[in-house]
Amino acid sequence: MKNILETENNLFKPPKIGEIVEGKVIGRERAAVYLDLGIRGTGIIYGKEFFDAKDTLRDLKIGDRIFAKIIDLENEEGYIELSMAQAGKEITFESLRQKKEKGEVIKAKILKANKGGLISEISGIPAFLPVSQLSSEHYPKVEGADSSKILRELQKFIGKDLEVKILTLDLEQEQIILSEKIKEAEKIKEILKNYKVGSIVEGEISGLVDFGAFIKFGKENLEGLIHISELDWKIIEDPSEVVKIGQKVKAKIIDISDAKVSLSLKVLKKDPWKDIEKKYKKGGIVSGRVTKFNPFGAFVQMTPKIQGLCHISEFDSQQKMQDILKIGKKYNFKILLIEPKEHRMSLKLVSEKI
Repeated sequence: MKNILETENNLFKPPKIGEIVEGKVIGRERAAVYLDLGIRGTGIIYGKEFFDAKDTLRDLKIGDRIFAKIIDLENEEGYIELSMAQAGKEITFESLRQKKEKGEVIKAKILKANKGGLISEISGIPAFLPVSQLSSEHYPKVEGADSSKILRELQKFIGKDLEVKILTLDLEQEQIILSEKIKEAEKIKEILKNYKVGSIVEGEISGLVDFGAFIKFGKENLEGLIHISELDWKIIEDPSEVVKIGQKVKAKIIDISDAKVSLSLKVLKKDPWKDIEKKYKKGGIVSGRVTKFNPFGAFVQMTPKIQGLCHISEFDSQQKMQDILKIGKKYNFKILLIEPKEHRMSLKLVSEKI
């Protein structure tokens, strides 16, 4: 607590308001406690400051040493006026700051839950554990990211103790942000040294979310993410179209970043774009079904796993594009560009729906 507690070097400096000092209890009255502050004089905790800390002060005995904060250099009776309650906050925050710097693991009892995460209290200070900072084991893997289902999953932790680390500490706002996942990050990083990008692993689908599927793999039961774009060559709206929870799969590691592992199922499947130029050629006319609109244009499906894009510039505006094209309808398009390596095909509408 070197940042806030006095040292031998400042014992001889004049006291100042806001300073944290240590004193020995030398006397007490019904609503006051007197402290010997050494060469600085005598301090007193009384009035509102006494009642704010009465539960702690009640148990003090003559000779006990405590920390307090100077709030007045000299009151009407000549005493240095002190606050134990205010000092307690700063001492508590300093202790927590040191725990944060050391990366110390602490236990947090979960008191409440909301859609954003879990609410706790550390040393009497409000603390929040965001959903994004939960460990992979506790992360709510809810299909469709249904907020009410997420809340129900989070409420299961109320009353339980979780091992966490302090992520951020805000003295002014009197708030702590906690993280459970950084506790396991170093351990995971060490385990991941046994794996490399390009490795093929066997695992089990452990959870589905709107942006992909979680997979547990290896003897260490590591968990990684297969992004929705890496589940299959075709464009899918829901991961459950391709995989189910509990399904055994083989996947390829495509990225290892810190303690995060990204994997792919589609790279182990036959690439439908390979040799595509044998079937489709630049300038050729193809029939395709419009599947989706986005700000860049309309997606057009030629086969279950081959889609092209008819760019918005072909229609002048989003509204005009949607007036001409209808989702689910088939049209004839001219191939303007084919880029097999990038899995990209540019199209131009040449006729009305067929």
